[in-house]
Amino acid sequence: MNIKDPCKSCVDCGRKACQKSNEALYPDFCLTKNTSSDDLANVTAKYNDDEYNNAIMMNACKIQADTYGTITRVEETVLMAKAMGCKRIGIATCTALLKESQTLTRILRTNGFEVFSACCKVGAISKKDLNIPDEIITQGPNICNPIMQAELINEANIDLCIVMGLCVGHDILFQKYVKVPTTTLVVKDRVLAHNSCAGLYQTHSFYKNLLEPMEYSE
Repeated sequence: MNIKDPCKSCVDCGRKACQKSNEALYPDFCLTKNTSSDDLANVTAKYNDDEYNNAIMMNACKIQADTYGTITRVEETVLMAKAMGCKRIGIATCTALLKESQTLTRILRTNGFEVFSACCKVGAISKKDLNIPDEIITQGPNICNPIMQAELINEANIDLCIVMGLCVGHDILFQKYVKVPTTTLVVKDRVLAHNSCAGLYQTHSFYKNLLEPMEYSE
C-alpha cells in the first residue's frame, strides 16, 4: 500500500470523507486516496473469499443495522456470538472484575452458552520468579499471567473469547498468544470506572494535564 506521508494519517484529517466516499474532501495524504485499486481488490477479496471473514462482517453489519444506538455492548456481544454459532465462550478476566465476569457468565449461560474463564492470577507465579525487583512488588506477590490465560483459552475448545479488564501490557501479551477469535468488553481504567474516554472528554478541564508531556522513570 502507498502511504504518501508516514507522518500524517487518519487522525490528522478527521473529515470522515471516507464514510460516504466524498473524494472532494480527501486530503493529499489520505490513506483511502492513496490506496491502489489492486490493494483494495486484495482486501475486498479477503472479505468475499474467506467464509469466516464474510460471516463476521455480514453479521456485524446486520447487528449494527438492527440495533444501532439501542442496545448495550454486552447485548451486541451476545448477539454476535449467536450469529457466529458459538457454543462455548471463554472469558479472560482480571481478578478485580471477577464479580462483573460472574454477572456476564450468568447472562451468557442464560443465552445457552457454555462458559470457561481464566483469571489473571492463574498459576500463582511469584514476581520473584521473574526477577522483578522488590521495590516494584507493591500490588501483591504474584504476577498477572496473560500468557497462561491465553494458553488455557486456546486449549479449552473456545469459539469466542471475551476480554474483561486486563491491564495495559498484560493485554498486549494476551493478544500476542491467544489464538481464538477475541473481542474486548471492558478495558481497565481504575480511576475512571473503566471508562477511559472520560479522560479524553475532559482534556479541556479536569484532565487537561493529559495534554502535557509525561515522564517515565527508568
